[in-house]
Amino acid sequence: MKRLLNVLEPLCLILVPTVLVLCAIFGWKLAALTGWLAVGVSLVPFFVRLEYERARPRDLMPIVVLAAIATVGRAIFVLLPNFKPVSAIVIVAGVCLGRQSGFLTGALAALASNFIFGQGAFTPWQMFAWGAMGYLAGVLAKKDQLKNLPLVLCYGFFASFGYGILMDSWHIVGFVSPLTWPVALAAYGSGFVFNLVHMVSTVVFLYAIYPTWSRKISRIRRKFDLMEP
Repeated sequence: MKRLLNVLEPLCLILVPTVLVLCAIFGWKLAALTGWLAVGVSLVPFFVRLEYERARPRDLMPIVVLAAIATVGRAIFVLLPNFKPVSAIVIVAGVCLGRQSGFLTGALAALASNFIFGQGAFTPWQMFAWGAMGYLAGVLAKKDQLKNLPLVLCYGFFASFGYGILMDSWHIVGFVSPLTWPVALAAYGSGFVFNLVHMVSTVVFLYAIYPTWSRKISRIRRKFDLMEP
């Protein structure tokens, strides 16, 4: 099962953008539903691993705490559209606790915070997008590609851009008709400022919290012999 999940997880990360591209190319009329189903399927392996490996409560506690902090942080900055600490916290979770913890932190933060902001068809997309951000941070950290603050800041900037592009693409492919290049570019352009604010805010929050939080979380991980769930 573990080997199967190791194969399925990266495939699921590729599945969602692939489905979006195919729906756009072939003009699939049920693109919104198809994309939503693809996202739902993509979330499954990550939660199956959590159930299969039967993590100890102390291994799950940092994920729960970080997801809760991300939820509260999103609520506190409600008056500043897209200027939120969620992405920064998810990236910290991925770098310090591993790819699985990063994904779960992002997915749970999206689900929990939308109980405040409102649930909708976009919730699974946000769960996937933030989860993928944390997962990739964990993968890169394990390969020593995020070994210092400047690299983490660069990752946060571009990962936030990827988040915005994914969410915009879902809206464009699923709900814009007729779908043409000028219309798509106009739609991406209308979201540029919001995405830019998100990218900048992620860098700002990472710069503020990463040096301290990474040391604290690393110490806690060593002290309690935490394993990645």
